[in-house]
Amino acid sequence: MKCPVCLDTDLAMSSRQNIEIDYCPKCRGVWLDRGELDKLIERSTQEAAQAQAPVPQSRPQQHHDDSRRYDSRRKHKSFWHEIFD
Repeated sequence: MKCPVCLDTDLAMSSRQNIEIDYCPKCRGVWLDRGELDKLIERSTQEAAQAQAPVPQSRPQQHHDDSRRYDSRRKHKSFWHEIFD
């Protein structure tokens, strides 16, 4: 299949986690077949829910160390990063 944007470039296919993704190596456009976007959204939602689940601690913390505090500016890798990396 030809790229709808470039018109002369053949689309390449990549399969990640049983989802086939068509992409153009020239313009880097991505095309999904019917139902594939729904699968991506569902998996992304499941991963977000798992990430928000509380993790039980084995023992209470005795002190607070500011150097180990979570950095809110740090970006987490998303589901999209896993697919296109």
